[in-house]
Amino acid sequence: MLPECVGEPMQKFVGLPVSPGIVIGRVMLVDDDMRHVPRRMVSPDGVKAEISRFDQVVKAAIDELNTVFVKAQKEMGAETAKIFQFHVGMLKDKTLVGPIRAMIEAERVSAEFAVSRAFSALADKFRANPNSIFATKVNDIEDLAHRLLNLLTGAGANRLMNAPPKTVVVARDLTPSQTAGFDRAKILGFATDLGGRTSHTAIVAKALEIPAVVGCQTLLRVARDGMPIVLDGDQGQVVLNPDRETLDEYGRMLEQRRVFRLTLSEVSGLPSVTTDGTAIHIVGNIEFPDEVKSVLQAGGEGVGLYRTEFLYLTRSVEPTEADHYEAYARCVKLAKGAELTIRTVDLGADKYTQSRAEIPERNPFLGCRSIRYCLRDLAMFKRQLRALLRASALGPMKIMFPLITSLSEFRHAKYLVNDVMEELEEERIAFDRGIKLGMMVEVPSAAILADLFAREVDFFSIGTNDLVQYTLAVDRTNERVAHLYSPTHPAVIKLIRDVARVARRRDIPLSCCGESAADLEFSLLLVGLGLRTLSVTSSSIPQLKRMMRSVSVAQCERLARAALGLDSDVQVAAMLRERARALVPEAFEGRGVE
Repeated sequence: MLPECVGEPMQKFVGLPVSPGIVIGRVMLVDDDMRHVPRRMVSPDGVKAEISRFDQVVKAAIDELNTVFVKAQKEMGAETAKIFQFHVGMLKDKTLVGPIRAMIEAERVSAEFAVSRAFSALADKFRANPNSIFATKVNDIEDLAHRLLNLLTGAGANRLMNAPPKTVVVARDLTPSQTAGFDRAKILGFATDLGGRTSHTAIVAKALEIPAVVGCQTLLRVARDGMPIVLDGDQGQVVLNPDRETLDEYGRMLEQRRVFRLTLSEVSGLPSVTTDGTAIHIVGNIEFPDEVKSVLQAGGEGVGLYRTEFLYLTRSVEPTEADHYEAYARCVKLAKGAELTIRTVDLGADKYTQSRAEIPERNPFLGCRSIRYCLRDLAMFKRQLRALLRASALGPMKIMFPLITSLSEFRHAKYLVNDVMEELEEERIAFDRGIKLGMMVEVPSAAILADLFAREVDFFSIGTNDLVQYTLAVDRTNERVAHLYSPTHPAVIKLIRDVARVARRRDIPLSCCGESAADLEFSLLLVGLGLRTLSVTSSSIPQLKRMMRSVSVAQCERLARAALGLDSDVQVAAMLRERARALVPEAFEGRGVE
């Protein structure tokens, strides 16, 4: 039953959608602020005992995390579970625990206060850094602080354990441990004021399929326990005190989706072919090897993009060649001969490297990221290439390089692949000598020079996320300019058209693996521009497949010609919306509350 509205005004909040799904329930506030620990003094004679108590708790926390890791492996897969190994690594880091021991000794304060003060200061330091990579690590710091404080105080239980049914958690932030520990029978989803797309909490939520919206900024100030709430993890919206009209609309959406899913389950096993007989290949984007199963179960023909940087983001030390090989071999095994495209690590910018750099870059999105970073750290890059090539002996696979901006970069990367091949031959280690090497088209220079690249690459994949960002000079994570981030901008559309023309003329396979490919309206435009392979998340595959089975290429081409004749992104978006709904109205039933 839907919650009844209360006599307060409805309020909407917009955040970042990090795990899809729509849920309707009631608010439970979780405000675990570690700053509330009072300062308690310890007698001079008791300092050694207090330090010993702290050391014992650190050991107990490590043991606890190892147990959580084993449980998490079963529930969310090996790669995501390594987040908790990352936490163990932090607790074993002397630069983290050493200052706490020193504070207890020098200031004669309780271990609880020292933990609270040290971790709060570290979290504030990370949160204040303008680079988003630091902010996404704050919930890992708070996770460890809460774990240590619970062990020190004996307060292991909290409100989450006693959550009533149909609970939607609202918090300033949540830790990965809290998220992994949710009772899924009672907790439907969560929304937080802080957080980012690449935080460990977001990764856990997505792996466990818990609808989540983060970065709502001021939600906690307004929300109260028991308040009716709608959480839309698809659009990144949270509605407090929804009025009857909004509740009824979301209720219809949920019912339509339930019925629609029944239809889509039938579609998933059918070929993705347009009404005029053209095959549109739909493959999946994944971040962890076990997601291959979800892609194939949803009706995907394979994997169009495996983002390997999560091998780095979920652990405290760099992955070894064996770690890389284990992940890639798992992918090949699960793919069972289906298409498998693995992208080399896209590190830098808001990912991993800035937190480890001695001097973080002022503008990492235009700095040493992606292929540039790999070509500077050759030992790391060759370690990954060795593992990729070794895994290629187990089944079909393609390697894709990210953020290529010049021919010299692609040639350098290709040279290193050949270099590693020679090493493996000398060591008599099997690999696929004919493995295909391709590139992401993510920057204007790559799109403009597509004809030159086509002479050397085996395939192209358009990454609309970065292509839009770099073409329009808009950081899509910056709320001040996010409204300017538009895949329907005429410049972006023309770049995609030009790449598609080159690919068709040169007979080079071309796909699109950006988030826009999953947008039903935009997917029609992509097909009209000449793309025949779309790579999306597994949850988007059935609906996209049904869309492709409901239209003709001729219809899509007419739509693309109309889009190319318009001069603003607003016009293009409106035209796509209108014509797509006219072509396949049933595909858009229950897609959102305007």
